[in-house]
Amino acid sequence: MIFFIALYLLIQLGICYWVARKVNTSSDFFLAGRSLPTPIVAMSLVASWFGAETCIGSSGAVYDGGLSASRADPFGYSMCLLLMGLFIAAPLWRGGYITLSDFYAERYGPWVEKLTAFVLIPGSLIWGAAQIRAFGQVVSSTTQLPVETTIFFCTFAVVVYTLLGGLLGDIITDMLKGALIFFGLLSLFFYVINSADFSWSLFSSMPKERLSFLTTEETLWQRMDRWAIPILGSLVAQELISRTLAAKSPKVAKRGSYWACFIYLFLGLIPLFLGLIGPQIFPNVSHNEQFLTGIAQHYLPPVIYVIFVGALISAILSTIDTILLSMAALTVQNVLDPWVQHKSEKYKLRVVRVMIVFFALLAYAIAHFSSGIYSLLEAASSFGTSGLLIITFFGIYTRWGHALAGAMALVSGMIFYQVGDSWLAWDAPFLMAILAAFIAYVLGALIEQRWNFRSISPASP
Repeated sequence: MIFFIALYLLIQLGICYWVARKVNTSSDFFLAGRSLPTPIVAMSLVASWFGAETCIGSSGAVYDGGLSASRADPFGYSMCLLLMGLFIAAPLWRGGYITLSDFYAERYGPWVEKLTAFVLIPGSLIWGAAQIRAFGQVVSSTTQLPVETTIFFCTFAVVVYTLLGGLLGDIITDMLKGALIFFGLLSLFFYVINSADFSWSLFSSMPKERLSFLTTEETLWQRMDRWAIPILGSLVAQELISRTLAAKSPKVAKRGSYWACFIYLFLGLIPLFLGLIGPQIFPNVSHNEQFLTGIAQHYLPPVIYVIFVGALISAILSTIDTILLSMAALTVQNVLDPWVQHKSEKYKLRVVRVMIVFFALLAYAIAHFSSGIYSLLEAASSFGTSGLLIITFFGIYTRWGHALAGAMALVSGMIFYQVGDSWLAWDAPFLMAILAAFIAYVLGALIEQRWNFRSISPASP
């Protein structure tokens, strides 16, 4: 298994090395030349979004706690993809941006641009740490190597993979990755339901609480908040936006998001189903994050099992690659821009690659000391995104409010979420943070209007 995993990674690295010769500018590196058709956009979105949370985190969470333990995947994130196609993908594509913060720079000015970059990067960093931890768990469970060792070597492999080809290298391999994910999960599903251990009567003997999306311990506000985090919190993720910005037209950006929604939902139901029946057909798993690879090793023939592991690695590798590229793009394009804007493209690419290594090391440290994948994912989806959500929709669909309104919304959203979640233990800290950001934006816009205060000229969204 170690040999096959190494061979698979070498093939991926070889493709990225070949692609690297076509990457000449930072735009090529981040957006693949803005030339992607609908099937590639859709599969790229699925491949980048269908990572640790779907394959490893949610199946393990459902294995332990039933359906209520993982409402985010695949339902919440599928709805997020749908909403992105409906409201965000096309307007942002028309702006010709490289990053989401480029839009904020045009709409709200340089100070808000910098502030949004500092909000987006930590959330991406936490999400990247979850993917690296999942990558290490997959390799550890299939090779019997210690998790700490596999996390380190997986981080190294991801860095090399990302440095070589950028988004273009990742996208070229996305169709192969998508096919592997589709084949691997469907194979596991059919082998399990056709095994002697499985019977549809398992559901009738299953405790009712495992089949419910609701728990008696939750209030209505808590339920609403847990649904809102994956749906609304991920709607303004740079990782998703970058894939739609790489489309060849706004229509393709929208259509690719819709296709991705349905593909993601279909594939995501398989790990959910397996986690639900897991305790009855495959009990006594030592660590719930290794449940999916454990059940695959038990039920799949060796050859298909190798393909399945390759599919998991594909999903996670694509997601980590996208995350590292997003953080590097935000840093170079929106934080370091005054220092690199007049430099050559070769110099910019060198800085980008340094940033990729830097963020990979930070993500590795977080992954190494974290307690679990799913907790990391919830933290990533809710970190500072309430204010981003408000300024994105106001910025796209209105001309009301400028730098002060945007800054007030961002700061208020972050403060209210942290206070409500960590100190006051509110039932719905994320929803309250969205409300606080909305009120702050309106107040800021009224102040600007009352005193005719604008730190920038309004730009067409």
